[in-house]
Amino acid sequence: MKGLVQRVKSASVSINEETVASIDSGILLLLGVEKDDSGLQIQKMARKVFNLRIFTDADGKMNKSLSDINGDLLVVSQFTLVADTTKGNRPGFSKGATPAHGEFIYNAFVKHVSTEFRECQSGVFGADMAVALVNDGPVTFWIET
Repeated sequence: MKGLVQRVKSASVSINEETVASIDSGILLLLGVEKDDSGLQIQKMARKVFNLRIFTDADGKMNKSLSDINGDLLVVSQFTLVADTTKGNRPGFSKGATPAHGEFIYNAFVKHVSTEFRECQSGVFGADMAVALVNDGPVTFWIET
């Protein structure tokens, strides 16, 4: 499982020009599911996202987590994160989950986060989505579990 974490002032997802999810200050997580991902990766990614200290404290240092600031989370499925770009110019997706497995793991991640941490907003798996964000910083991190 791979995730691109972006600290945002706001973010939203639209499908056919209709907003389906939006958040204020928090994290936009672009989530890529690999073929061998399971519940273990779900738990590790969720813990990392909620405990990653990327928000500033009173001294302006990145010392607070999403949990500390009670921030929002928007999760968007993005299978292109698992692409292999090491050879040639065309990305390969042999490490990516099948659509059925990807959807299962993605939905399980959203459910796990909502149950164990707090409700989160979510894009629609497999949909053609327009993602808008105001990156805060910018602060962006790559996470693999």
